[in-house]
Amino acid sequence: MKRKIVITVLISIALALSFSLGTLATSKLTLIVDGKKADAELQLINGSIYVPLRAAGEMLGADVKWDDATKTATITSKNAIAGNSTYDVVLEFPADRYPETAAHILKAIENGEPAVCTIDRDGADENRDASLAGIPTKDGFDRDEWPMAMCAEGGAGASIMYIDPSDNRGAGSWVGNQLEDYPDGTRVLFVIDATVESAGVAEPTVPTETQGSIVEEVFYANCSEAREAGAAPIYAGDPGYSSKLDRDGDGVACE
Repeated sequence: MKRKIVITVLISIALALSFSLGTLATSKLTLIVDGKKADAELQLINGSIYVPLRAAGEMLGADVKWDDATKTATITSKNAIAGNSTYDVVLEFPADRYPETAAHILKAIENGEPAVCTIDRDGADENRDASLAGIPTKDGFDRDEWPMAMCAEGGAGASIMYIDPSDNRGAGSWVGNQLEDYPDGTRVLFVIDATVESAGVAEPTVPTETQGSIVEEVFYANCSEAREAGAAPIYAGDPGYSSKLDRDGDGVACE
């Protein structure tokens, strides 16, 4: 399936590319992007090449924005959000606080679900009923949806994953608080830290009795069971990970 991945990089002022410069014999530095020479002034500082952010980003076909209030530069690949090219707000989701929800969102986007959520609070109940229809409940887990029920893009066909209730509900509360001042119709681009480990999340499968999709989840009742299965340690986003097994909350269970 064609990947639709939002790759958004938040950095301070400049993009640093570090590499060995032992063989560099000239002071003239040239930036070439996709075979094209860039009209940009580079700087060599302590063995690192500093590239003007806007010059490099725009040559790569990215949308470069600067938020003076937060002193944050945002680069968004235009090709990565095909079908979601317009948005009003960028929301950086805290993957470190809600790792299971973050891993699900990232995997769903990789599998073709939209990264942009258009706020539609009035349609939330209807979307939730449609997306969860035919998806059985599971003791000790919540059924997480992406797109969320509050998104106009949600509803039938949404990606569903069983995750820890505290992670799911905490994430929902956090998103609700962040977006409470925005009216319905606001288009929100969700950004997930690219370091979130989602490789261990199973591909969604489509049950014959429903249009929705569900991710098969590995469950361990305790760390002894995980160790016997040879699965320990279990990292956030890997099959079998649960905050119940991650007692110190560092994203690694059954250490």
